[in-house]
Amino acid sequence: MIRAVVVDDEKLVRKGFISLIDWERFGIVMVGEAADGRSALELLERVEADLVFTDITMPVMSGFELIKQLRQRFPRVKSVVLTCHHEFDFVQEALRLGSIDYIVKTLLEMDNADEVIHRIVERFEWEEGSRATFLTAGKTKHFAASSVLLFIPLVPEKEAGELFQLGVVRRNPLEQLDRMWMVQLVHPPSQEELQRDLGSDIVSSWQVAIVSGLENQSSEDMKLKFVSKLPHLLFYKADQEEPVKVRCEELNAEGIGEKKAEDDRIDYGLDLKWTLQLSEWDVFMQTAREKMPSSDAVLLFAESLCRDWSGLLLQPADASKLLAEKSKIRSWTGWKGWLKRFSDLVQLRMIELSLSKEVMLCLIRAIRFMRANAGEKINQADVAGHVSMSRSYFSQCFAKMAGESFGVVLRNMRLDRAKDLLVQTAFPIYEIASMAGFEDDKYFSKLFREQVGKLPTEFRAKGGESV
Repeated sequence: MIRAVVVDDEKLVRKGFISLIDWERFGIVMVGEAADGRSALELLERVEADLVFTDITMPVMSGFELIKQLRQRFPRVKSVVLTCHHEFDFVQEALRLGSIDYIVKTLLEMDNADEVIHRIVERFEWEEGSRATFLTAGKTKHFAASSVLLFIPLVPEKEAGELFQLGVVRRNPLEQLDRMWMVQLVHPPSQEELQRDLGSDIVSSWQVAIVSGLENQSSEDMKLKFVSKLPHLLFYKADQEEPVKVRCEELNAEGIGEKKAEDDRIDYGLDLKWTLQLSEWDVFMQTAREKMPSSDAVLLFAESLCRDWSGLLLQPADASKLLAEKSKIRSWTGWKGWLKRFSDLVQLRMIELSLSKEVMLCLIRAIRFMRANAGEKINQADVAGHVSMSRSYFSQCFAKMAGESFGVVLRNMRLDRAKDLLVQTAFPIYEIASMAGFEDDKYFSKLFREQVGKLPTEFRAKGGESV
């Protein structure tokens, strides 16, 4: 027999709740009631109880504080939240604190009361039997189910309250892991039930994954891998099916989501050969799929493409449009499409300029060489020689692509380098002028003010703000 207590500051609500249900039929006996959290704790000092139904908003002591106190003073007593229909945001906090379920008071009717209480009894029995289901070898805990559902919000501010409307969530234990929510499928739904739940509008703003093969797996180890490795796997598996299916062996594989920052960069795509040659596109895609860079690395690469090549290979408006698209992309499949659009724009630019692929690739190499060596004493002849073009033809093609002369572009690169050094280092102005490729620091300061609107010292003092 489950001994229960009802806590609500409205007496009529308590009495109505108690009288609405045939508690004995569910193996529950009401042993008391209280008007607030403090009174409930005093009651629990006098009577034995297993389950507390508690309102959230109460005087003296709220339901939240009561749930906290139950965990500390009466750890074996489980709690169920009594809430109003508009309080789903509160439910998330209550479940985080340890409640096993919730009841919407305004929706509880004679025709659905049996289903609600039956669900709670099932959940209570699962919690009570958790020591049997979380079998231990030494101190190692194992999952209570062989499969889990994981919900990852697609927008940062997304709360889990709406998930509690799904049958599969209400019938199984729910736990928060960092920014994702895990449902152990202790009571596995039928395929039809799962399709109905996961096909609803509720999960349209969540990425959903089913991880299987968790028998005899350490729950603590796998939870850490869910947080650290699963998002990386889902980045590459998304769009194949919904929900995404993952085996625990994939999460246990070495190297998944564990790269150092220096190994996660997409340096192999910086030459942009993949934008102009189909065979190089295939090589680039294959290399990326083998190395599996993180979603953050792909995002940084995409941002650098737009930043570095706007006004050269891309019209500024096209670069802005591509940048605007990045916030909607959440998978490698989506980024492949984005990179293809970038490639198409580069090829369109090549046609507009009436240049061959070979010349375009030479100009791309030239720009990259200039950026890497802007602080050195390089000139147009040096750059033309580096890309194996005659100086005159290089000058003509370069001006056509850049819309400005070689000297102006190199000067602007040096000013950009100087800006970075002014903000990121404490070197004196004369050293920064030299490091940026200017031989005369006075000329540098004059030019800097003309182009930026401030003297180098003023620019540094303002933290890099331009006029």
